[in-house]
Amino acid sequence: MVKVKICGITNLPDAQAAVGAGCDALGFVFYKKSPRYIEPRRAAEIIRGLPKQVVKIGVFVNASERFIRKTARLCRLDMLQFHGEESPAFCRRFRGFKVIKGFRVKDGIDIRGCLRYRVFAYLFDAFSSRAYGGTGRTLRWSFVARDLAGVKTTIFLSGGLDERNVARAIRCIRPAWVDASSCLEKAPGEKDHARIRGFVRKAKRRAR
Repeated sequence: MVKVKICGITNLPDAQAAVGAGCDALGFVFYKKSPRYIEPRRAAEIIRGLPKQVVKIGVFVNASERFIRKTARLCRLDMLQFHGEESPAFCRRFRGFKVIKGFRVKDGIDIRGCLRYRVFAYLFDAFSSRAYGGTGRTLRWSFVARDLAGVKTTIFLSGGLDERNVARAIRCIRPAWVDASSCLEKAPGEKDHARIRGFVRKAKRRAR
């Protein structure tokens, strides 16, 4: 069954709503330029109140190794998502963690070349020159599906996903995970709980 990650959590009510809707993971953005940035200590407070089975993922963009390790310990993160220009060598420093490497897909990107990163999973998001994710832009699913045909690896699919298109995205890509953030919001950093419920329901229904 496809698993669901709700990203950009900034407050406890949104986290509880996502968990109640049946999501499998929550993402916390530790990148100060993001409108969904959350201070690590605040994220740790929220995480302490969550069920153990919910996967807690920290999202980092070109952060230092020291900051990542400190935040991972404080928040007791289960996975680390690197969404900047981190190198394969940098990602290899975090043995002992499940690392997700995010890629912003644009024309000309060598998607199979992304697999040179020896990580737990690969996340594909829509490209924007203005921001590292969370833009609401829809990824060209057919582009990713073509280049990953026959490849057996763990894929997180992101980029403009919502309750209206997630079923089509799953049919096209067959990802292990779907990941949504800005398209489930009322305002930056504030989730729409009805949209979360609809998104999880459609994703899980399509996965059966």
